[in-house]
Amino acid sequence: MNVAVESMSTEAEQPTGTRPFAGFEWLLAGRYLRTRRREGFVSVIAGFSFLGILLGVATLIIVMSVMNGFRKELLEKIVGVNGHIFATPIDRPLDDYEAVAARLRQVPGIKLAIPLVEGQALASSQYANGGVLVRGISEADLKSIPFIGNNIKRGTLDGFAAAAGVAVGSRLAAALSLTAGDTITLVSPKGASTPFGTAPRIKAYPIQAVFEIGMTEFDSSFVFMPLAEAQAYFNRDGDVNVIEVFIDNPDRTQVVRDAIEADAPRPLVLSDWRQRNRTFFNALEVERNVMFIILTLIVLVAALNIVSGLIMLVKDKTEDIAIMRTMGASRGTVLRVFLITGAAIGVFGTLAGLGLGVLFANNIKSIMATLNWITGANLWDPTVRFLSDIPSVIDWREVASVVAMALVLSLLATLYPAWKAARLDPVQALRMG
Repeated sequence: MNVAVESMSTEAEQPTGTRPFAGFEWLLAGRYLRTRRREGFVSVIAGFSFLGILLGVATLIIVMSVMNGFRKELLEKIVGVNGHIFATPIDRPLDDYEAVAARLRQVPGIKLAIPLVEGQALASSQYANGGVLVRGISEADLKSIPFIGNNIKRGTLDGFAAAAGVAVGSRLAAALSLTAGDTITLVSPKGASTPFGTAPRIKAYPIQAVFEIGMTEFDSSFVFMPLAEAQAYFNRDGDVNVIEVFIDNPDRTQVVRDAIEADAPRPLVLSDWRQRNRTFFNALEVERNVMFIILTLIVLVAALNIVSGLIMLVKDKTEDIAIMRTMGASRGTVLRVFLITGAAIGVFGTLAGLGLGVLFANNIKSIMATLNWITGANLWDPTVRFLSDIPSVIDWREVASVVAMALVLSLLATLYPAWKAARLDPVQALRMG
């Protein structure tokens, strides 16, 4: 009988615990996060942890958005000007290009099939000179390329073929100090054959139009010439070098390519934009993955700061923990208090970083313009970085993964200090205090 009474008495004296995440647990966690003179150093560590997570998440979102923007802009402009699939002849010159192009346009998924004559030349004016890529193309086909037809800055493409003029990029025109209506001289090493060898062909053309694609490499090197004039200039006897094919969806390149090979009007060698630009886009992907790994380390370091800050807080609050335990608080209560304390740093830091990163990525051009105005320098040199403006495209799936990663790391960082606090023996803690 006495044993039963003692057992009941012991059970009555044991802490029964409270409802998980009760109000007073949040109240205690909030008090531990506030700055007090005695725990000032702990609060400083918590502040640095908060800033670390904020900056890590924001930087990850900004860098990933810029890398996505780079890939999107480069893909659109490289493919938008050069085409998706390229058909070149095998057995004989492509002198039946009109019939071949008409047959290719009938393949499902193809929106344009453009015959081209291409050749290297030296463009010069009385002020400067430079190497260019001359492309012979019909007026209708040139107007149908959106990045050219919709980006004429000076002059016009109307009457392009009849005027026997050329269309040049804006940066090339600026480098040669020329504009629409001026004359540009083209020099080709493959001219007329003479008893003394091949003489260079030199001919002057009026500039019919000046276009601006927004990609430095194209704007500084492309010259478009009427197809018939280019055939005569490059000694093409009624044939072309290549037929460029533009398709509706670049991701379906292989499907359209297989359809062309199955219904080709004549033997053709086919290549596509993935083969021609594989090294370039692979390098972009590798750089993007490496940047993600490096910047993730910022979030990891901030999470480790949460661990150190909480361990110091537990050490500082040893007496408080012992008093709570003797007053009836369970180990689970203590565990949850410190979990809330550490998780609050991670959650609020992640949310603040999310807001800052999205705000920065959405307004990156305005921010760059402001920085250029403040410093008086061009911080984004298009001649070095290919594109005229810094691009940014937010991928919300990536943003969600960054936020999830930061939250998980923050929560994991709180587990060990919270567990240590919950395992603290109140008797020994009071004795040591």
